[in-house]
Amino acid sequence: MRTSNTKTLAGAGALALLLAAVAGAQVPSTQALQGQTLVVTATNSATNQLLVFNAKGQIMQTIPTQGKGGVSGNSGGITVSQNTLAVVNFGSNTVSMFERSGAGLRFMQTVPTASSPVSVAFGNSHLYILGTTEVESHAMTSAGVTTNPDGVVPLVIADGSSAQVGVLPGQLIVTEKSNAIETVNLTEDGAALGPATMVANIPANVNAPFGLATHGNDAYVTIAHANEIALVRDGAVLTVVSSGTQVAPCWLALDEPFLFSSNTGSMSISRYAVYGAEIVQDAGVAASLNAGSTDIAHGAHLVAVISGNASNSFLTLFGVDEDGNLSQRNVSTMSPGANGVVILPPMN
Repeated sequence: MRTSNTKTLAGAGALALLLAAVAGAQVPSTQALQGQTLVVTATNSATNQLLVFNAKGQIMQTIPTQGKGGVSGNSGGITVSQNTLAVVNFGSNTVSMFERSGAGLRFMQTVPTASSPVSVAFGNSHLYILGTTEVESHAMTSAGVTTNPDGVVPLVIADGSSAQVGVLPGQLIVTEKSNAIETVNLTEDGAALGPATMVANIPANVNAPFGLATHGNDAYVTIAHANEIALVRDGAVLTVVSSGTQVAPCWLALDEPFLFSSNTGSMSISRYAVYGAEIVQDAGVAASLNAGSTDIAHGAHLVAVISGNASNSFLTLFGVDEDGNLSQRNVSTMSPGANGVVILPPMN
């Protein structure tokens, strides 16, 4: 498991193979792309690029982000709201914005950040950017994202261990791997308003909060090194459950009533049933992976996982049925260091 925000640069040979594969791919028609589910990840390399796949794992498009990668130990490095996508450029202190059209993704702008960005989230007509030492809010307008933030709030620990940001009603929730789960209040207009505050009832054995998923007032948070998942509601930890036999639950994807956890140490995905204040593991190993995971996403009846080792990164796609069962569809091999994943359903 990677637990620090250090630069991860793709090897020249592996990157060349990936780019050759992309260059050789047939570019689909505008109508074909518009009608397809797309899965997007980032190379996270010195010259960061978005890689766009279809639901069969075929490469559709590659686009420079006009920034530098290098993030690790994070989740939510890519986020999407309707037809707008944001991706972090850790090495250049920027976030790149893209728009989906019938022809795929189109670069829009870069947004400078107060500290190296690790995670992004949309909500309240804002883009929220979690950096290594601050979380900031940028208003969204018809012309794009404002480059000047309307709120910048220092984190509680601010030691570079930040992992993910999520949106709750009137608040942001943030994880720092140095044992902090914290909230930041929002103004009525959606701007971040400090200070950041630790949530109550954090378990005594808390060890490395990592990924999170939110729905309504609830935030599900992995506590990776303690092998636990916590439910945070109204500024306090309400419930904590063990990951059982699976080690290092790191990243979460929520498809109510199912919560999927990618377990980096066990190279697996677990399935939990969530309802009210309950989190019940109903499948310790819902699927197996071929490497330790670095992010997970759900959408359009798919679960997508990014995993990797020193030699390669992998995008693994699973179909999801009504009972939450996963069936593997495809594994795509990429250069090492790929980071972040989102799923875009077909355009109307």
